[in-house]
Amino acid sequence: MTYIQLSYVDLALPALLVVMDGILSLVLRLKLEKQLAIATVRMVVQLVLVGYVLTFLFAAVSPLWTALAALVMVLFASREIVARQKRRLPGVWKYGLGAGCTLLAAGTVTMFALLTELRPDPWYHPRYALPLLGMMLGNTMTGISLGLDVLTNSLVRERAAVEACLALGGTRHQALLPVIRDALRSGFMPIMNSMAAIGLVSLPGMMTGQILAGVEPVDAVKYQLLIMFLIAGGTGLGTLAAVLGGARLLTDHRHRLRLDRIAE
Repeated sequence: MTYIQLSYVDLALPALLVVMDGILSLVLRLKLEKQLAIATVRMVVQLVLVGYVLTFLFAAVSPLWTALAALVMVLFASREIVARQKRRLPGVWKYGLGAGCTLLAAGTVTMFALLTELRPDPWYHPRYALPLLGMMLGNTMTGISLGLDVLTNSLVRERAAVEACLALGGTRHQALLPVIRDALRSGFMPIMNSMAAIGLVSLPGMMTGQILAGVEPVDAVKYQLLIMFLIAGGTGLGTLAAVLGGARLLTDHRHRLRLDRIAE
């Protein structure tokens, strides 16, 4: 199995495509050139640093270093969840709910794959654990952030209907059920769209990378199917936990809606 190695010089010509986008922004007065430049520099610096960090981790093969890297990934994912919320949960739950649900969902499916399907030796080998966890985190993060955003915005918009149901004797579960369903649908939608379009509309990045690295296409398909099944399970688990947890935090034991706990 062979692959075509690239040097940093080989990337100079493709980088001109980003420069072209910046020129288009200037010509059309889109005012995106500064943001594009910052995003490009961040991307390059972050990826180069990650490359060196992974090289160290792959050589060390330490459960401590692997766990530390996984923790950092989860913390950054939880920060992104909070950053995407227009209305945020109170206090420690602002970060805690997203971080906890992300760790629960992505960690569970990653451990499941490592221990039952891939079975690397050792099972915590960072070459397998960290890329797999990264794919789980990226997609679970999207589902959780969408679910929580729809939940909080819908509760503010549908406040009168929810409180009317509660006033008529309904429980908080009954009153919030339509909003919870909408939030779960929104959280599930990205992975469902990806699953429906994969193969016919797009070839996913991992599968494409394996094929470019010399893996047989049929074997690359098997790995991609495994990843998609894991992502679907992780997204569902994480979104469900986050939405139900958010709904519980925004009500109380007396079955009252507590929108005062939402921070703009």
